[in-house]
Parts: sequence; structure tokens; C-alpha cells
Amino acid sequence: MKKTIFITGASSGLGKATAKLFHDKGWHVIATMRNPNQETELNSLEDITLLPLDVTNPEQITETVNKTVKEHNVDVVFNNAGYGLMGSLEALTDEQVLRQINTNLLGVIRVTKAFIPYFREKKSGLFISTTSMGGFLTFPLHSLYHAAKFGIEGWSEGMSFELGLHNIRIKTIAPGGIATDFLGRSLDTASHSGYKDLEDKLFTIVNAMMDAAAKPEDIATVIYEAATDGKDQIRYIAGQDANAMYKRRLEIGNEAFRKEIREQILGN
Repeated sequence: MKKTIFITGASSGLGKATAKLFHDKGWHVIATMRNPNQETELNSLEDITLLPLDVTNPEQITETVNKTVKEHNVDVVFNNAGYGLMGSLEALTDEQVLRQINTNLLGVIRVTKAFIPYFREKKSGLFISTTSMGGFLTFPLHSLYHAAKFGIEGWSEGMSFELGLHNIRIKTIAPGGIATDFLGRSLDTASHSGYKDLEDKLFTIVNAMMDAAAKPEDIATVIYEAATDGKDQIRYIAGQDANAMYKRRLEIGNEAFRKEIREQILGN
């Protein structure tokens, strides 16, 4: 029987690349996004269903998930919707803080919760969520982004115990830089005069990281691996940069790694 994956944030970047890869592998894909009527590529492919979903809208989550499980036999839910937020905490508005947590953390939790009764009844299922190397290490001026991504990592590990009772698995994909429009559409920023020098340095570094970033299609192959390997494994590090930094953090320890990042960026 053909398997089905439900994807959030499928309008561009990693979400779209993942939708296309699973489609090519013979899966039925339910690709969700805020404005599916504006999608011009996925809607031309057979066996891809487009549905509207804004993960910050609890009512729409319930409506879209209920419609999905009534009409399709879902095997995997891929929580991918999210965006970056860069700026000092002093610079961020309350609206920016709430939007980041609502999208990158609560959106994942709410979509997952909506599918749990369905997976529990069928006694199988898999949740995969996009985190980031920013879910296990930190950079300056990304504290709220890290709060959300660290949150998903810890939440996923905690959820593995209760979901495991019903033969449901949960996994995370932690990529480094991905060559998408992250610095445009997918990055929100805020500036503060007290952190101007640091902001300038960080934008230079982030631009350099994007120049060396992995292709979304390469990260999508890791998602496919996680969806099909049957392993009892939660975190999958994806991309050369993320793997290198993860290895370095393990080698020298968390505190030494934090100081190394500080020296590289701040020079002290």
C-alpha cells in the first residue's frame, strides 16, 4: 500500500524539496501551506494534495487534520513550518517573541497533538520535526530562535516515552545552513543601538554560512532516511556544517564550545 506523509510549511525551501522527494519515491504527499492557491509547482504533480494550514491557527489545525485523517491513511507527519528570528532580546517586540514561539514551537506541538489520537488508534505512526543545529548549540542574537528549537528537541525526547506506549515514534532533523530564501522571506530581524557592532558581525557570518549551506534536496534525503530506516533514534544531524559543529561540541564539551563561539564572533 502506498504510504502518505503530511508536511507543514511545504510552499518553499526544505518543505517543498521534501514533498517532491517523497513524491518521487512513490509516496502520497499532503502538502500544507498558508496559501495553497498560490502554489504553482506542487499542484501540477499527481498524488500531491494541497491543503491550507497556518500552524499559528489552532482552529485551522483541527479542521485540516480532521479532514486529512478522514480522507487519507497518514503514516508520517513532518512538522517543518518555521522561520528564523535574529536580534537582541531588548530589540524584539512582544509580537515578535510571541510569533516565534507560536510558529516554531507551539505550531509543532499543536499539529502533533492533533494527530496523536489518530496514530494511537491505528497503533503506528511517526512524527518528524525540523529543528536546527540551533537546537543543540547557540549563537549570539538568536536567543528566541534557540528557545524554540531547543524546546522541540527536549519536548521530542520527552514525548518519545508516552508515544512509544502506542508504537508511535518521534524524531527531529537538525540541519545547519540550508541554501533557501532564509535571509529573505524566512528571517525576521530586529536592531538595537546597544548591539550594533555584534549585529554587523553576525550578519556577515550568517551570509558566509548561507554561501556554504547545503541544498534543501540534500537535507530532504536525511528526512527520507529518518522516515524509512525504522531506527529507534530521535535526532538526525543533517549537513556538513551541523555535523562538524556537533562533533566539536562533543569533543571539547558544552562550556568550552560556548567560549570558543564567543571568541570566534566577539573576539574575547
